[in-house]
Amino acid sequence: MKHETVQGLIDQYSTPMYVFDVETLKGRVGYLQEHLPKYVKLCYAVKANTFIIKEINDCIQRFEVCSPGEKYICDRLGIPAEKIVISGVYKTPEFIESLFASGQNIGYYTIESWEHLHLLDALSKKYQKKCRVLIRLTSGNQFGVDEAVVREMVSTYADRFEIAGIQYFSGTQKHSLKRLKRELDALDGLMQSLEADYGFITRELEFGPGLQVCYFEGEAYDEDTFLEEFSQLLDGMQYKTDITLELGRAIAASCGTYLTRVVDQKVKQKQNYAIVDGGIHQLVYYGQSMAMKHPKIELYPIRQGEASENWNIFGSLCTVNDILVKQLPAVELKIGDVLAFQKAGAYCMTEGISLFLSRELPQVVILKENGEPVLVRSQIATDEVNTPHYERKETL
Repeated sequence: MKHETVQGLIDQYSTPMYVFDVETLKGRVGYLQEHLPKYVKLCYAVKANTFIIKEINDCIQRFEVCSPGEKYICDRLGIPAEKIVISGVYKTPEFIESLFASGQNIGYYTIESWEHLHLLDALSKKYQKKCRVLIRLTSGNQFGVDEAVVREMVSTYADRFEIAGIQYFSGTQKHSLKRLKRELDALDGLMQSLEADYGFITRELEFGPGLQVCYFEGEAYDEDTFLEEFSQLLDGMQYKTDITLELGRAIAASCGTYLTRVVDQKVKQKQNYAIVDGGIHQLVYYGQSMAMKHPKIELYPIRQGEASENWNIFGSLCTVNDILVKQLPAVELKIGDVLAFQKAGAYCMTEGISLFLSRELPQVVILKENGEPVLVRSQIATDEVNTPHYERKETL
């Protein structure tokens, strides 16, 4: 965002605040589509940021939801059921049955255990409707099932489900092409053997590459070249099938800015401390460790000159852990200034310990492509959530 745009938002709205820039968001989606093979579809992992779902509905082929709450959000925003993948390790039986009962044409359900399979099988019989499924292959954690179970499910249940294919995700912030090649080679071999052994045609591979996002100063890589070489790996797979890449962080991170205001300053034992009205309950960067790394931060109002002092930036929580960044160089930092943390579009607003100390949830502003700011969430008090509600008993 341009500096004058950010300053205008600071003048119009209170802090702390998240701003999600639609122009940047759509530009990011366009960049990925331009640098990946044309046949590759994109699936957005809703958990990364629910506030931008509607803004990319027209340019994303699929949305992954991992909880009833995420599905309800998609419903409110008008996301078609056929674009949704119902994923997650715990599929609440009552919720899954409600989807069958409503007659919604869900795009895909993932199967991550025998329990999932038996639940979907029972509901398919009860409502006389085959459901489309992707079997999740484990990468060695609690998600998915072993290859032997994939084979058993395919050989035994192919006539009772519309088994479209395989889902696989092994982690985030991956920057090793060798690792991605090993994973794709293994999936390639599995799909070939499923057809050779059982006559099973894998029509769909949903693959989570976990593309890297550079959050901190000193981090950089040639993403153009990386995506070119990754695309070559996809093109080189012997088993030809539809490929969907499931992405969250790589789509959402760059569109977000977190704004928090300096509300107090002090000097202790020759160390400068600045207290802001936000904190770690509202801002989380993957890979941050004790605030030692410096994310990209801009100071408002914008001022020229060399940084005069280093400041330790602490949030408003009553814990020594509420430190956002250590030894931040700043030009004449003072109370009332606003720090704009960049690349805060993924997970920051949901991964933080937002109910700690019962402080308000921040405002959320969507900056439309025409530059119009839209307040999509006002500040929300959390003290009511943290208050026990006892039943009132009349004293006789």
